Amino acid sequence: QLQAFGGGLVQAGGSLRLSCAASGRTFSTYAMGWFRQAPGKEREFVATISWSGASTYYADSVKGRFTISRDNAKNTVYLQMNSLKPADTAVYYCAAAYLGSTAVGSISIEPFKYDYWGQGTLVTVSS
Repeated sequence: QLQAFGGGLVQAGGSLRLSCAASGRTFSTYAMGWFRQAPGKEREFVATISWSGASTYYADSVKGRFTISRDNAKNTVYLQMNSLKPADTAVYYCAAAYLGSTAVGSISIEPFKYDYWGQGTLVTVSS
């Protein structure tokens, strides 16, 4: 129900934009998140956005370089990645978390809070 795409091979300093398209249901009332898993490492939080788009939060490692956004009309969330570094190389996963629809700013960095996960897209940054 979630499909991430847009990964690929890019040189250090370059940019990529990942997209996560939802199908089968609407995720307009779900917080959305991006996580990543590098080879031999645990999955880690990257960025999250509330269902309304009012709140975003980033891992320190990507703050100032990555931007998460969403288009609820298109049922799609994006991750714009600039100034990429080899350390950003990983499989990137999008996920959806229902945190309630009354609070416009609810977000979460905890993987266990996320109910739906996409299959991942590989980002490789060469030095």
